[in-house]
This record gives sequence, structure tokens and C-alpha cells, in this order.
Amino acid sequence: MMSPRPISEVRGSSNFRQTPLQIIHIVGNFLRIWSVYSMYRYLTQTGASVILFIFSCLVPSSILFLLLQKPWKGRSLSNTQVVPSVINGAITALYFILWGKGLKSCGPLSAILAEYSGAVLGVLSAVLYGRRGHLWKKVGGLIAMLASFYFLSQGWALATLSPFSFKDSLDSEVQTEQVLGMSKMMVPILAGILSALRRVIARRVSLKNQLKRRLHAITIASATSFLFPVAMWDLIIGSSDSNMELPFSAWAFLSTVLFGIILVFYVDSIAEEKLHMVFSSPRHLMAAAGCIIVMEIAYKMDFSLAGFLICSSILGIGIYEATTLERGRKDSLQKPEISNGMLDDELEMPSLPT
Repeated sequence: MMSPRPISEVRGSSNFRQTPLQIIHIVGNFLRIWSVYSMYRYLTQTGASVILFIFSCLVPSSILFLLLQKPWKGRSLSNTQVVPSVINGAITALYFILWGKGLKSCGPLSAILAEYSGAVLGVLSAVLYGRRGHLWKKVGGLIAMLASFYFLSQGWALATLSPFSFKDSLDSEVQTEQVLGMSKMMVPILAGILSALRRVIARRVSLKNQLKRRLHAITIASATSFLFPVAMWDLIIGSSDSNMELPFSAWAFLSTVLFGIILVFYVDSIAEEKLHMVFSSPRHLMAAAGCIIVMEIAYKMDFSLAGFLICSSILGIGIYEATTLERGRKDSLQKPEISNGMLDDELEMPSLPT
């Protein structure tokens, strides 16, 4: 009779198997963040419409998703699955509009970090479901997240405005003009909350991974349809204001379609299913922060490493505390998984936040 392997050996082999998936996750997020910086440079240099650009990227993305997933084939989808996915498309369209506006006004660094504001749904779940024992931790996490976003809005991550920068400070009038302020920062923050909400809806509607991908194709197609009249109205207004033809950037367009919309969905799905890593988590933020540092240096942005590390660290602590209950539940579920491996489906649906 063979003796069972020690738990430490099982964990070591499991971590070794997850290493390629972790590399895929980091590379996928790096490509997605690269597409964000390419999109930002194109929008700021040409003055192109955010809504028109996003719509032009969503059209081929929705076609590719439909061709890849073929939601009309296989087991028929019920109305209780299709209708929420269509409604989720409207939320997704609004998310893309707000996120694009926030990207253009606040910059890629603030727009990417603001996407993690969806962790506030953890505080909301504690209030709605009466988990008072962990409420104070979640409120503390929320305060830390708000402090991080406030420091970002005050330019702590910018070399010209950061109190930790060694560069010569600008005049007070110039500093006031360059400071974003919380009013502008609220746009990408609201986009981050909508992004978390759409992930929660998608997870609640689809219990199986294959079903989740089929419904996501419907969601992106629905988002494209909802964005169509807004894009046409923006085109009409823009054409009446100016007759200037804007240059087209193939790299900004292709990278946004392939990396920013399509690839990131599959990469995040792998991280969620295999690595048990949801989007609004400290581990996901850590990977994104490393990619942001590389891109800020590569694109020669106005960047303060010390200020960015402080803001991202405070944000990570806030996310850690805001998701304390969900994290503890996952840890308790993963312990029996070592012995019987029967809890995969349970781990695929973590509770709020995403």
C-alpha cells in the first residue's frame, strides 16, 4: 500500500504547474497595458473622439468573439441567461465610455489603477448581507483606497508634482493647472466600479466556464449595439464642428482589439479559473504595477517611482482589507482541495468583489 505524498510536496508540485499560467497572466496583462498606453498616445496626439475609437474597436472585437464562441451552437441558452447578458452589455458600453474619457483626461497610470476601485463592492456586500464582523476592516480598506486615489489626483505619481521627486518644482500656478483633482478622478473610478459590476453579473449568470465565454460574446455584441447610436451622434456632432481628417494608427487600433479587449478576457479567465486570482486583488494589482512601471519608463512619461509605489501600496492594502472575508473563504476552500480536488466549480465563483 502506497503512502500518500506529504502536503508540502503536493503544494510544491501544484505551484510548479501554475508557473506557466502565471507567466501567461503577466505577459497578457503587459500586452493589455501596452495597448492602453498606445491608445492614450493616439488620443492625445490626434485629438480623436474617445467614443468613436472605442466603437471602432468593439465592432471587430464583437465579430471575433461571436466567431470564436458561436453562442448559437451547442446547448440553447435560456432567457434567464441571455437577458442579463444583454443588460450587462449596456453596463459594459457605459464602462468603456467612462473609462475612455478617464484615460484621456487622467492618463493611463491613473486610469489603470482606478479600475481596481471595484473592490468597494466588497464593502457593499458586507453592508447588504449583514457581515458586521468584518465591516470595520472593509471600511478601513475603503478609506485606504480613497486615500490612494486622492494622492493620485494630487499628482503624487508625477515627477513634476510628487513630493518625493528630486526634480525642480513648478510654479504654483502651473501645479494647480496640472493637478487632476478628485472631480476628474471620479470618472475612471466610476468606470472601475462598473467594470467590477459587469464581472459580477457575468459570474452569477454563467456557472460553467464554457458558458461564460459564450455569454461574454453576447455581452460584447450587446455593448457594441448600445454604443452604436452614441457613436453616430458623436460622429455627427464632430463632423459639424470640424472637417479636419484625423490620422489612423494601425497599432493603437489592433493592439486595443487584440490585447485590450480579446486577449485580456481569456487571460483573466485563466487567472480566475486556474490561479483563483480575481481582478480586484492585491496579486493582480502587483502584476499590473510592474507592467505600469515598465511602460511609464519606456514611453518617457512624467513619472515618479517613489510616489507611484506609495500610491499603489496604499491601494493594495485597501484592496486586501476590503476583500478580507472573500479571501479567507477561498483559503478555507483550497485546503480540502489538496486532498480530493473536488472544489474547482466552487472556486470559480468567488463572492464580491471581482
